[in-house]
Amino acid sequence: MTLRRAWRRAGVPAAVAAAMVLAGCTTQAPEPGAGGEGGGAVATDVGVTADTITLGVLTDTSGPFRNLGTGITQGNQLWADELNARGGVCDRQIALEIADSGYKADTATTVYRQQQPNVLGYLQLLGSPINAALRGNLETDEVTSLALSWSSFILDNPYQIIPGTTYDLEMINGLAYLQQQGLIADGDTLGHIYIGGEYGDNGFLGAQYYAQQHGMTLQPAKIAATDTDMTNIVTGFQGAGVKAILLTTAPAQTASALNAANALGLDVPVLGNNPVFDPATNLAGPAAASVGNLYVSASNVPYSADVPKAQEVQQAFEAAFPDASANAGVPYGYAGGLIWEQILTQACESGDLTRAGVHDAFVTSENITTDDLVASELDFSQAGSPPSRSVYIAQADPAQEGGLRQVVEPFTSPEAGSYVAPHQQGA
Repeated sequence: MTLRRAWRRAGVPAAVAAAMVLAGCTTQAPEPGAGGEGGGAVATDVGVTADTITLGVLTDTSGPFRNLGTGITQGNQLWADELNARGGVCDRQIALEIADSGYKADTATTVYRQQQPNVLGYLQLLGSPINAALRGNLETDEVTSLALSWSSFILDNPYQIIPGTTYDLEMINGLAYLQQQGLIADGDTLGHIYIGGEYGDNGFLGAQYYAQQHGMTLQPAKIAATDTDMTNIVTGFQGAGVKAILLTTAPAQTASALNAANALGLDVPVLGNNPVFDPATNLAGPAAASVGNLYVSASNVPYSADVPKAQEVQQAFEAAFPDASANAGVPYGYAGGLIWEQILTQACESGDLTRAGVHDAFVTSENITTDDLVASELDFSQAGSPPSRSVYIAQADPAQEGGLRQVVEPFTSPEAGSYVAPHQQGA
């Protein structure tokens, strides 16, 4: 028995209903124990009927990550539509119950209470503060959820699926790439702007680790999620002689930092974690003048990458959403669906589509694949360990659809390989 299984066994408003209704969306609570003619002897409880599996999507379509949240949710829809066209999983169609948190923990908590009785698990739970606020609920309710918080601080929660590597490892890999390219060197001073909380603190943890390995000096600047003007911080970085700027920020804060660097003539590389960039925000206005200095380290493939599955998703997206703006969230949302599809298939083969059965399928999964939409296979069987240590490195490029150009094949640095995450067994 894995440690996670042992833990388990020991152990809003009208706008919500209307928000972004996707394939087969339902707000009707299923009857517990409904098995069904389509599923043979498969055991079921919450969120599963004889012909439907309902997954929750609690995203951000009105807050600071609204464009990313919209793209991820559109990718979720593309996956659900395609899977349903293939016959679904376990003789059941996938239904998505969608809601918007606005990236507010109190709103998310209220919406979760409304959604939880209707869903088997969450295909998307977007935001570090949201995942932190709902941590206890997920464990109490035994709701397996794909956490779009890539913080290694939550790796001790056995109900949160991190679909790739973590913020600390993203920063470690990104810094290693910059150094391999000769853009930074041992002993350099680096400035790091990061949002206080699990997102920013975890990215800063990775930067600290890499800096210690290479005799670098970090100039930290912790900010609030509501801060908008990075001018004074970047001015201070210039005075400190930084050789690079690190960002674990929201896209609007990224734009402000790029604007300030450009205005000051501070021509240094800028490295950000995966949700740091949004083409609709960072390719508009003065930020566009210095956006080419921005590198993004993330588990997910850039929207325009020369990866066969990414190109398939791109074609499907443009057919389904001809007037929508593309970003890297689209293939990531689709990848999240592929992760859930394999977990559900394993649970079905085990004859158990209850919440407990799905959780067991998750924590015993060792080689989840996404056709390279995520940088490597995912191993969820090691409690406390990041399921992947690989990233894609992309550079901001206005000429690319989605605004990012892949610059290296999936990448794992030696420093990322030796890093011990906070909850990793043996740490």
